[in-house]
Amino acid sequence: MVSKTDNIPASVPNCNTVDLARDSETANSKESSKIALKDPCARGHNGDTAVMNGDGGHDQAEDADSKQDGSADAESGEDSNEQEVIVIQDTGFTVKIQAPGTEPFDLQVSPQEMVQEIHQVLMDREDTCHRTCFSLQLDGNVLDNFAELKSIEGLQEGSLLKVVEEPYTVREARIHVRHIRDLLKSLDPSDAYNGVDCNSLSFLSVFTDGDLGDTGKRKKKGNELEQIDCTPPEHILPGSKERPLVPLQPQNKDWKPMQCLKVLTMSGWNPPPGNRKMHGDLMYLYIVTVEDRHVSITASTRGFYLNQSTTYTFNPKPANHSFLSHSLVELLSQISPAFKKNFTALQKKRVQRHPFERIATPFQVFSWTAPQIDHAMDCVRAEDAYTSRLGYEEHIPGQTRDWNEELQTTRELSRKNLPERLLRERAIFKVHSDFAAAATRGAMAVIDGNVMAINPGEETRMQMFIWNNIFFSLGFDVRDHYRELGGDAAAHAAPTNDLNGVRAYSAVDVEGLYTLGTVVVDYRGYRVTAQSIIPGILEREQEQSVIYGSIDFGKTVVSHPKYLELLEKTSRPLKVQHHAVLNENDAPVDLCSSVECKGIIGNDGRHYILDLLRTFPPDLNFLPVEGEELAPESQKLGFPRQHRHRLACLRQELIEAFVEHRYLLFMKMAALQLMQQKANKDNKTAALQDTSAADVQSESKTQAPKASEKVPETTAASPTSSESTLTPEEPVELNATTAPDNSSPEAPARQNAEIPTSNTNGTHEPSTVERQNGECDSPLEDPKSREVVLNACKAVGSISNTSFDIRFNSDIFSPGVRFPDDSTEDIQKQKQLLKDAAAFLVSCQIPSFVKDCLDHSSLPMDGATLTEAIHQHGINVRYLGTVLEFVDNMPAKAQLEHIYRIGISELITRCAKHIFKTYLQGVELSALSAAVSHFLNCFLSSFPDAVAHLPADELVSRRKSRKRRNRVPGGGDNTAWASLTPSELWKNIASEAQNYYHFNLQCESVDQTVEKYGLQKTTLLREISIKTGIQILIKEYSFDSRHKPAFTEEDILNIFPIVKHVNPKASDAFHFFQSGQAKVQQGFLKEGCELINEALNLFNNVYGAMHVEICACLRLLARLNYIMGDHPEALSNQQKAVLMSERALGIEHPNTIQEYMHLALYCFANGQLSTALKLLYRARYLMLVVCGEDHPEMALLDSNIGLVLHGVMEYDLSLRFLENALAIHSKYHGPRSLKVALSHHLVARVYESKAEFRSALQHEKEGYTIYKNQVGEAHEKTKESSEYLKYLTQQAVALQRTMNEIYKNGSNASIMPLKFTAPNMASVLEQLNIINGIIFIPLRCFCTVGAVVAQRLRLWVTDQKVGGSSAALPRCHCWALDPICSRGAVSWLTLHSDPLAGICEKKKEFHCIYANV
Repeated sequence: MVSKTDNIPASVPNCNTVDLARDSETANSKESSKIALKDPCARGHNGDTAVMNGDGGHDQAEDADSKQDGSADAESGEDSNEQEVIVIQDTGFTVKIQAPGTEPFDLQVSPQEMVQEIHQVLMDREDTCHRTCFSLQLDGNVLDNFAELKSIEGLQEGSLLKVVEEPYTVREARIHVRHIRDLLKSLDPSDAYNGVDCNSLSFLSVFTDGDLGDTGKRKKKGNELEQIDCTPPEHILPGSKERPLVPLQPQNKDWKPMQCLKVLTMSGWNPPPGNRKMHGDLMYLYIVTVEDRHVSITASTRGFYLNQSTTYTFNPKPANHSFLSHSLVELLSQISPAFKKNFTALQKKRVQRHPFERIATPFQVFSWTAPQIDHAMDCVRAEDAYTSRLGYEEHIPGQTRDWNEELQTTRELSRKNLPERLLRERAIFKVHSDFAAAATRGAMAVIDGNVMAINPGEETRMQMFIWNNIFFSLGFDVRDHYRELGGDAAAHAAPTNDLNGVRAYSAVDVEGLYTLGTVVVDYRGYRVTAQSIIPGILEREQEQSVIYGSIDFGKTVVSHPKYLELLEKTSRPLKVQHHAVLNENDAPVDLCSSVECKGIIGNDGRHYILDLLRTFPPDLNFLPVEGEELAPESQKLGFPRQHRHRLACLRQELIEAFVEHRYLLFMKMAALQLMQQKANKDNKTAALQDTSAADVQSESKTQAPKASEKVPETTAASPTSSESTLTPEEPVELNATTAPDNSSPEAPARQNAEIPTSNTNGTHEPSTVERQNGECDSPLEDPKSREVVLNACKAVGSISNTSFDIRFNSDIFSPGVRFPDDSTEDIQKQKQLLKDAAAFLVSCQIPSFVKDCLDHSSLPMDGATLTEAIHQHGINVRYLGTVLEFVDNMPAKAQLEHIYRIGISELITRCAKHIFKTYLQGVELSALSAAVSHFLNCFLSSFPDAVAHLPADELVSRRKSRKRRNRVPGGGDNTAWASLTPSELWKNIASEAQNYYHFNLQCESVDQTVEKYGLQKTTLLREISIKTGIQILIKEYSFDSRHKPAFTEEDILNIFPIVKHVNPKASDAFHFFQSGQAKVQQGFLKEGCELINEALNLFNNVYGAMHVEICACLRLLARLNYIMGDHPEALSNQQKAVLMSERALGIEHPNTIQEYMHLALYCFANGQLSTALKLLYRARYLMLVVCGEDHPEMALLDSNIGLVLHGVMEYDLSLRFLENALAIHSKYHGPRSLKVALSHHLVARVYESKAEFRSALQHEKEGYTIYKNQVGEAHEKTKESSEYLKYLTQQAVALQRTMNEIYKNGSNASIMPLKFTAPNMASVLEQLNIINGIIFIPLRCFCTVGAVVAQRLRLWVTDQKVGGSSAALPRCHCWALDPICSRGAVSWLTLHSDPLAGICEKKKEFHCIYANV
């Protein structure tokens, strides 16, 4: 069970991040709220509110009941829309706190808080932070740390709580020293650079000079224009080829070391001898003050005092009795004036920092660059390095946790109502994040050689390890287990497949079925799988343990009724078919999973499943089978292709998309037949069925180009929505009521870095399919209708003849698996289904992904976001070569140049990673930095003769090194790495690209590659470093020097692990989020805002204050605040979103760049122009490093910068950015796009301000022509442009007259004053809103809404035209506006295409608005 110090309240604390700073007190203080539901049944919230958006919330694990009994029927969607979620806020109250030596102060608390949380507040407050060992007393009674405040008798408004110092124990003394050390290091970034204790970097405060709110330093007001320095650094300007690395991590002036002590460490005299223990001595500390005074300190039960010991003499007697202090800080303040002064200043700075800069992230984020930092003496770090400390609560060396028991017990917690579910999800998340941290640490220890193997006599590759109750195994083919599947390549792929299976089964979350805690770690070229240990499994042979499944890939198979019952519950969401296989005696054995899935009952009586590597069906495009032919679409593209292992599986997103696609065909066919029956009651011929069957056949075998036009939305794999794949072109009568348009907003889960959990987890069937599955046959009672359904079922491959139900048999084509003779027909059906799914991937999903990129609904910026995007479409990365070829053959290739370039960069760095993995396995630890720098030189440096510098001792002691060689897991020649040359590496990369990705990469050197594909060496360096865990010194590297290599071994600072793990979800928070979305979609912005705030509280409750999903929630709240006119609140929320994105995703992650842009807009709206510019320049710099200048998103960024510069009258600079934006828009949207017209208009405005009317006229004419051609002369935009043209012409004529007058009459000329329009801030902000996709419509009369909306809609739709070809009209959602508007008489409505409340930028859907009067 989770230890007490995790303090999980059995309540619904509302960790409202808005109040996180609470008087700069602590990130842990929380308000709380109760959540009540009108629905009296506990399941109602989980099952029903999930679909308030008409969307089943695929991303989240649903309540067990609604999944297991299949009761999520079609009506639940309607009921849930009527259900209101009521939020009742608990009223807080104020108590007085009296601490020794300080004035009493007031503290706002909530009845649901625990006493422990007040402790946390006090340990974080500036004036009480040095106390750790104390109790809180009310009227002389000590309060229980784990009691809720509401349960304490006599505690009320105005009560006085006294802080009473308590005696120390050894544990409390250790906690105290650790806490003081943490306070001393609170501004030191070294832990973030070193990737320890979940610290990570954030640089926002460098650009905002602290907090943006009222608590920070006040910004210069917008009208003080003369004080604003607008000039960006040279490397940020458009056209600059420089890509410096140093600005990536600007120096924060707060990080300059403020030294309080020179040394604080444990004394060598520890532990106290027995006689001193009986005097109360707990431990001894050795300290050197800034004044160079060496002192020895005793920690006793009563506090801390100086003793008379020296380095070589032990004398524990007190040096000065008057110095006894309960706190170490008080004692040090007495003996060192410098400590007193600096510690006070340090704490002032610490509490001024935003809490989000200080809170630990749930999972460790590593930085690929770091400055050279001094290695300081640190007793706590030294102690941690050699103990198994894994959580803040553990301070006793050697204490270990029973991970399996914790992981399984948290899953068994009750989930009947909301507080219970929150408690459960919070516990699950906490244990998972702790387990991931422990497993990572253990895996590194295993590879570094710090853990003894449990089979030390075996060859190193075959060794297994147990450390801290976690089992570790290496990714090699032990005992030829995977020989028939691809040997080591299969053994390397199996752990990630297994992890995907664990994710899927964990998400379905069936009661009584248990999976192992699983983490996959890649470190120093090795893959390590870390698993929790099933009780009793190590005491018996595997053959005796396994009671379900097979231990030899199907040769011997067993089954068990309890496992069949449990797995049956998962078969529907995971689309797994119940089937029979033959065992060694030719007897059929029933299974509801693949044969490799093993069932073991542990000594604890729990039913565990493991080895889930074949949870999803095989990918036949990469699995050549003799005698089997793939569909023509696959064959045409050269499939099946040989892969290096036979474990290639389809992704869960692909299965979901394929099933939804088939469902459409099923409905279409049934509807067609029913219509024909109705029309020809007399003429029921077999021909009717034949034609419709042929129709379905042709549908399912769509050719690639056709598919790209036709099924753009079958990619039902947006991480958080189960979009119906019904497209406007495919109306289905039967489906009219059961499959509404399920568009749903981008939701927090989208930021999830690892695996998109899009329907992914199968946690809940796609709402469109699940709810409709069994519905088709109920109304069809007559035989004719049944026959129609039967025909449709057969045509689409349904396993049922009475309803639509597609499932897959994962054992098809598994070597060694045999099936009973009576299932031959079934097996043929399944084989066909797998071929169809493989064909669907290449003929529908790849074109669909490319189409999304072409219409900019998918905008990857780097390798990680590209990978995420193709995963969301169900495409595996092994198809990357196929995707690139498809892009290369597109007629609109120029508009996909950014995708092609990012794809090539990803392919090259992945090939380099594959080579690097085996390269590193042959390197001794002592030569690691030399080997890594040599590899990077061969990969990126233009220096042709990169020579490895072997460490001198290795050259001398060649014999010794030979003797030691086999100690490295995997063996190999320890100096072979030194012979690698640049030409050989690039030859290997090209060969790997051909063999693995089947892509012909024409490159013999890095310079040739960069030139041919338009890549950047900085980008390649970032990608390879992130993929392999390399950390390099941040400095400027001369990649292009032909005289010396770019990297030396001193430039390689560290090598980090790459960690994959399960990401538990906060399902109730997600449902609240959706309820808020629904309200906003109906136009009730205020109520929607409240619900999304509540979702934020629940996310906080489950994840703590720092998580990527909270980041997305904050961004959405900020956008809502902005729309509702609360600019300061928008700024506050967006600041938190930026900080969280930097901390949880990385300082240069594409999401962070987007967050910076949003924050800049809100800063501008708040009149903080200088800060807005700094933020935009930062975003542009990060984007240049990540993907270079040639990217569609850069046009938006440059338009923002250009407009702000125009606002501060920096016209020449403004033009450079706006003209660059114009060029990029023209390239990626076509010269006739409305975006280009708007760009021309923005440029014209700047030229007008410069009084260069000729240039202004030229640009405005271009814009006018586009408007006229695209939307016609009668359109509002065309008229506006025409008016502006007239105005410019008048100005130009007036200027010319004036000039002529001057030429003619010289100094006597009578000059008419010219009108020069200085930019107006309101008009600049209006343009900023337009380019960022926000349009405010002031409405004084509700009756004009329809006309306004219609105009805006027409304008928006025409903007989707690319090069004159009209894009499909987007679907339109109606929003009702709440007539009671926050702005009084004037109602404000918004139209925009940003991810807000149901407006999905990714799908370019448009939401129109009408008044609810």
